[in-house]
Amino acid sequence: MDSDTRTVSDKKKKRKTNKEAQLVIRLDTEQRKRFIDACQDIDSSASRELRGFIKKFLKHYEKGEFDD
Repeated sequence: MDSDTRTVSDKKKKRKTNKEAQLVIRLDTEQRKRFIDACQDIDSSASRELRGFIKKFLKHYEKGEFDD
């Protein structure tokens, strides 16, 4: 089956990754709304932006860039 004949469902399954864990955070309702709106404005999702932040944070952390 080539890429032109795959259904939307097939494409979604292919894109799915092995994200098995969740991180629950508590936010002020207004702050959450502003964040969601900002993500939508840049055509992204809150999850994608938070994953990106975490990746960047860990890179800095692993380089020892956070001093006490």
